[in-house]
Formats: sequence, C-alpha cells, structure tokens
Amino acid sequence: MKFTLPLIVLMSFLLSGLATAKGSGHFNPNPNCNNPSIAPLTLGSERTYKYFPLLANKRVAVAGNHTSLIGSTHLVDSLVSAGVRVVRIFSPEHGFRGTAPDGAYVPSGLDKDKGIMVVSLYGPARRPTAEQLSDVDIILFDMQDVGARFYTYISTMTMLMQEAARHSIPFIVLDRPNPNGHFIDG
Repeated sequence: MKFTLPLIVLMSFLLSGLATAKGSGHFNPNPNCNNPSIAPLTLGSERTYKYFPLLANKRVAVAGNHTSLIGSTHLVDSLVSAGVRVVRIFSPEHGFRGTAPDGAYVPSGLDKDKGIMVVSLYGPARRPTAEQLSDVDIILFDMQDVGARFYTYISTMTMLMQEAARHSIPFIVLDRPNPNGHFIDG
C-alpha cells in the first residue's frame, strides 16, 4: 500500500509525457519530406528565376512588404534588375516598408525609392479596385507570416486572390515553407 500512491503518480507523469509528445502533432516519417537538418530551406522568392518565363513581357504587381527578400535584396529590386516590369506594389498591414504600427492606417502612394505606386490593402479598402488592377497582367505574393489564422497577411492574400480571380489575373504565391521539418500540427 505504501508504494501504490507513488507508483500511480509516477505512471501519471510517464503517461502525460507520452500524451504531450504525441498529442499536439506527430512526426512525419515520409523520407521524401524535406528535412531542414539535411537540406537547406529554400524560399519561393529564391526560386523566382524559375518564374521568369511567366513574367516575360508582363506587367507585374508584387504583393509584398519588408520581409519580401531574396537574401538581403528586396524582391522588387531583384525583379527590376532582372528586367521584369513591376508596375504596382500591394502592401499589407504595417505597409510596404513594415514601419506602420499594428492596426494603423496605411496610405497608398508612390514609393520614393522604387518609383512604383504602392497600393495599401490595409486602409479604407482591403481589396484592390478594378482600376488598380487594369494594368496588371500577373501578381506575385511574397510575405513572411507567423502562420496563425488571425494575422492579417493571410486575409490580405485571400482578398487579393479573390480579386485576381475575378479579373482573370494569374496569381503566384512565392511560398515560405515552415522550417519545422517533419513535425505536422494543426
């Protein structure tokens, strides 16, 4: 009897540890899954060159912000230096430069560094107008997010995708994979 209570407590700890290890997600044993400890993580923006045939002779809009980088170079700079015709930038909450505070009004305007019109999708209008899409042939979306549904970047992407579909404009998401490897959760 003296050892029954400690044995029950010990078994409870062991079982709760197993439940925690397996309850919130599971290990994906698929050997074809990219393992960041084996292979480097490659972002969609780092493979932009593969999309150049789709962008050739097109008027391109970039939905991006301060996280839209290829190494230390902004995606817009990389595209322009490669000869891609970027005609519009769509910016989310915090703005194209990422300097606006949470929930703050983000105005549209000409970007001084790029000389390209930046259309805020975090102001009175959360969607681009038909006029703002009239000279766009294709949209590239590249923003790092935390992967939570209640953050605004995924909403920005959804509404922009809906408008692109409504106007028959191709939409390319430059994916940013989860570096969490084989762990699947959610």
